[in-house]
Amino acid sequence: MTFSGSGKRGEIAVDVAIVGAGPAGLTAGYLLTKAGKSVAIIERDATYVGGISRTVEHDGYRFDIGGHRFFSKSQQVVDLWNEILPDDFIQRPRMSRIYYEGKFYSYPLRAFEALHNLGVMRSTACILSYLRYKLFPIGEVRSFEDWTTNQFGKRLYSIFFKTYTEKVWGMPCNEMSADWAAQRIKGLNLWGAVVDGLKRSLGLNKRPNDGQTVKTLLETFRYPRLGPGMMWDAARDRIVATGKGRVLMGHALEQLANDGDWRMTATGPGGKVVIRARDAISSAPMRELAARLDPLPETAMEAKQLKYRDFLTIALMVEGEDLFPDNWIYIHDSKVQVGRVQNFRSWSPEMVPDAALACVGLEYFCFEGDGLWAMADDDLVALATREMEILGLLNPAKVKGGAVVRQEKAYPVYDEDYAANVAAMRTELEARFPSLHLVGRNGMHRYNNQDHAMMTAMLTVENILAGERVYDTWCVNEDAEYHEAGNEGAETRLPSREPTPDQAAALASVRDVPKRIDREAA
Repeated sequence: MTFSGSGKRGEIAVDVAIVGAGPAGLTAGYLLTKAGKSVAIIERDATYVGGISRTVEHDGYRFDIGGHRFFSKSQQVVDLWNEILPDDFIQRPRMSRIYYEGKFYSYPLRAFEALHNLGVMRSTACILSYLRYKLFPIGEVRSFEDWTTNQFGKRLYSIFFKTYTEKVWGMPCNEMSADWAAQRIKGLNLWGAVVDGLKRSLGLNKRPNDGQTVKTLLETFRYPRLGPGMMWDAARDRIVATGKGRVLMGHALEQLANDGDWRMTATGPGGKVVIRARDAISSAPMRELAARLDPLPETAMEAKQLKYRDFLTIALMVEGEDLFPDNWIYIHDSKVQVGRVQNFRSWSPEMVPDAALACVGLEYFCFEGDGLWAMADDDLVALATREMEILGLLNPAKVKGGAVVRQEKAYPVYDEDYAANVAAMRTELEARFPSLHLVGRNGMHRYNNQDHAMMTAMLTVENILAGERVYDTWCVNEDAEYHEAGNEGAETRLPSREPTPDQAAALASVRDVPKRIDREAA
């Protein structure tokens, strides 16, 4: 394999060195090699590319880590997906629901349906609680709990908001910012649902709106027939096929040093590898990158404070037909620890090789090293089986096997200090190392989805090819409704050096994540 540039004996010389073979790293590698640049990508995982978007295989069963609908408003992203994987997308129905005490509720929540399912006594208590907080609201609204209680009453808050939110983020709702709640929960009008229900019972309303501002949700979405990892396997193969790219699996970043150019040292199965490059792209967690830079950044201590939320997927192979038709269901029941359950056949029938068995994946949100994370795989499979029985979703006697996938650093944590810490490191790195580019969810400590991680890489490639920072990639993010409404590829591309409309859609939006309350500012 021939690479551009020249290096010392035992070194690989390329135009761009890339840390991480997730969606951002592979997007950058693909576009750079397509443009004639040489790249070398290191990936710590010895088996899979794709990062959190990989597809793990166990005895022919395939597991999507987190669930990845292939939908984007950016035509530029859609075009790239079609280019990399032109023949293997299938169209799948979209269905997600909330599960609480043996009943399913629409997601997003529909107020009248929720009150109906809860029964007369409990729904009456919910309405009285709602009226109590409408008449006597919490005066100083600071937390997620305050805001949601004022909007829906304490009863509905405790049923449909508290449990699941705390499972996902690992912090009490009374410590989360009210700003996040205001962004996250939109369009649900409980009083409208009550009035609407009364009209329906009297035959006065034939077209109820369920107390909710109706929005067009995705009814179907595209999905690679063998899971999202199929996309990133194809991207890797295309990079290598150009003759200008190499993907080094099982290689962990040891050092990224700058002496005018970049010298990236990685440790793999055959020992150390040194890669020389003019530009470097990193999708590694900012905390890890800072510790491996030479010279060490002055903001390394700030980066060290960045935190992450991890999770486990416990897959169960169950005798019989699929347990539910949803892609996934949200578990709002406090009797169990599981937060969400996927049905892998609902993503793609080819994910499950045995027609006689269903395969579900239970997701547990945790922190690396805590009790759940440290449990033995057999114990985790037993826990998942027991919790599915508690929920009434399966007969444990029909469970025929299980597998565990651990995903570290799945979600960057937005605590009270993260923004200042990220800003400090970003400012220093841009000033000292203009040829170092941070991309992707963990590379930028931004809670991006797959297509927005790709967009950070796409704009970074534009900057490298231009030889200057044409685009501010740090503005790329997404809003809470990005995957719930709108048309695929609705924003089209224009031949301009200014941000195109589909780029601007990514650049101008803000991701919806909870923040801790700043107690000192109170």
